[in-house]
Amino acid sequence: MFAFLTGNRAARMSAEEAVQKSRRGDVVVIDIRDGSELAATGKAKGALHVPMAALAMRCDPHSPDCLPELRSGKPIAVYCASGARSGMACGTLRRLGHAAVHNIGGLAKWQRAGGEITR
Repeated sequence: MFAFLTGNRAARMSAEEAVQKSRRGDVVVIDIRDGSELAATGKAKGALHVPMAALAMRCDPHSPDCLPELRSGKPIAVYCASGARSGMACGTLRRLGHAAVHNIGGLAKWQRAGGEITR
């Protein structure tokens, strides 16, 4: 009766898995926080910075402004400060046509999973 609640469970990616895949180049990591947040705390090593306000333009495969990294077909791992905005961003990315999109939560989860931060 509630299969819709668990149907996507197998597709989830943890922060730990995202860190490992990122080290191997098997995932595109996107930081959707704004510039002031990025300046204050840094970002995940190798992550693309696409503020939430620019997400639709920079991540739409039909847009000439789409980031080339997003045309690779690799899974996408998205984070923000706490996981709330990245959850909304995942919905936007799916509507734009990206199939394998994962909310890995906040930057702190990335760090706890052993992910490096660059400033």
